[in-house]
Amino acid sequence: MSQKAGNLMTASDAIIETQGLGKSFKGFWAVKNVDLRVRRGTIHALIGPNGAGKTTCFNLITKFLVPSEGTIRFNGRDITALKPADVARLGLVRSFQISATFPHLTVMENVRVALQRPLGTSFQFWRSESSLDRLNDRAMALLADVGLETYSELPAVGLSYGRKRALEIATTLALEPEMLLLDEPMAGMGREDIARVSQLIKRVAKNRTVLMVEHNLNVVADLSDTITVLARGEILAEGDYATVSRNPQVVEAYMGTGAGTPAGASAADA
Repeated sequence: MSQKAGNLMTASDAIIETQGLGKSFKGFWAVKNVDLRVRRGTIHALIGPNGAGKTTCFNLITKFLVPSEGTIRFNGRDITALKPADVARLGLVRSFQISATFPHLTVMENVRVALQRPLGTSFQFWRSESSLDRLNDRAMALLADVGLETYSELPAVGLSYGRKRALEIATTLALEPEMLLLDEPMAGMGREDIARVSQLIKRVAKNRTVLMVEHNLNVVADLSDTITVLARGEILAEGDYATVSRNPQVVEAYMGTGAGTPAGASAADA
């Protein structure tokens, strides 16, 4: 784990900041009064037991849900009322729990589709393939970044699950995000794929900020500079892994009173 996160944070350090963020579903507050600050250039994890409000909070920040109350600022700009596409154009780009690739396009073609988005030509299917060749060098560079260059001509359907997630990250990076939001990037993976994607996240985080929701606590401990623990829709604790794993309230929220620390929890417990 890197030491990029310090103890103090100024306004200019925060790339994402929420104040009093809340979401009510017919009177039930799934997220309530969340003040979250994500330091620029760090890996920040949102964790918590089932029903803690992690996904709702994530969807609020990425604008896939409209807040019932509170504000969200990105690089000092109020984005509370913006649409997901608008915040993506600002450099705030997310992935999803389910891998989203075009299965019968090649790995290279998947990345080229993503590279076309800023050009406004993603859905101009009448263009000849040769007209897209100018994107090949950039596409191959992105595939190299995620360790998929040797798979460039393989249909995406033929990739392992972990490599499909790597391809999804490559297509996300094609949008040149300043901040990358990963929704359970290790979901459904075996140990080998988890190790591969963990290394990938470390690489792509070297020049951008990453906010992730993740159930695998070993991954969280290894990758995260800062961890925010949610319980019943509110922030329960925050700090590095050593700090939050020793917090008695966190232990109780995860394991029940008198149980061990979250360090012993399995992926299913988060």
